[in-house]
Amino acid sequence: MSPTTTTIIISSLATGTIITASSHHWFMAWIGLEMNTLAIIPMISKQHHPRATEAATKYFLTQAAASAMILFSSTMNAWLTGTWDIINSTNPTANMLLTMAIAMKLGLAPLHFWLPEVLQGSTLKTAIIITTWQKLAPMALIYQTSNNLSTTTLLTLGVISATLGGWAGLNQTQTRKIMAYSSIAHLGWMAAITTILPNILLLNLTIYLLMTTSMFYTLALLNSKNIKDLATSWTTSPPITAITMLTLLSLGGLPPLTGFMPKWLILEELTTQSLTVAAVTLAMSALLSLFFYLRLTYLSTITLSPNTTTTTHKWRFKQTPNTLLLSLTLPTSTLLLPMTPMLC
Repeated sequence: MSPTTTTIIISSLATGTIITASSHHWFMAWIGLEMNTLAIIPMISKQHHPRATEAATKYFLTQAAASAMILFSSTMNAWLTGTWDIINSTNPTANMLLTMAIAMKLGLAPLHFWLPEVLQGSTLKTAIIITTWQKLAPMALIYQTSNNLSTTTLLTLGVISATLGGWAGLNQTQTRKIMAYSSIAHLGWMAAITTILPNILLLNLTIYLLMTTSMFYTLALLNSKNIKDLATSWTTSPPITAITMLTLLSLGGLPPLTGFMPKWLILEELTTQSLTVAAVTLAMSALLSLFFYLRLTYLSTITLSPNTTTTTHKWRFKQTPNTLLLSLTLPTSTLLLPMTPMLC
């Protein structure tokens, strides 16, 4: 892909997200979402491979259906209330349609089936954009309409997503699919707290973006597309392997690391609101996710694969990693827990 084409696509992605996040009119928000969708499709299909074409087609059909549902719900709300303002979406039926449409755009269960398949057909760099940048515009709409959305619906979607994201990720061997189910589980935690305390939603989204970007960046540096590749990552760079271990444990939400912060705050708020059953279910689902994070950690850092000539000299064929970016992603994705009182 030429630099001019790449510049146009990245600019369209950024413009679409900014339009959606800054608009007060439903039609402008829909235009921003469509720009996002149309800009990412060439990035998914640029490999000229049947699997990439399939992933781009699945992504387009899913996102187009979700955008049409958002336009339909906003039109219904405007018909009944006489306003196109995003913050004045007060019709319950329109809000239910909007919730399901945004859940489809984000990949929340049970509307999640497209996300693992699309990530598996994309490159690691494209997968970073799909799991991070492409979540910003729908999350902006959820944040703006959080006062009008159904708490029961979002809490149910959140619990189902967190449980299914952990459960379905147990038997995966492809790192992109594992990260896809990890994304579904993390988005479930965000959906559960959306209408109760939106500020924690923003905090959780920020930490999720940092951790996911850090993890995908290390996977791209190690060129690890499956668990077998992670087992030989020590020959590429031992420091990157250590960073991978810390990032995986942070994604799992172990206490000394950054990933524990949003889970702690969400469980605390749910129990304060007497939603004990939901809090217990989310906490138990975190154990499912932690299992496959620990499995990746065990294979990448604690064990050594059989030494062959290929693995021993693997480092000779790897580029020098960007140590500046690594030094920035490590503290932000793993060591922010002491800053919890300030961030709250």
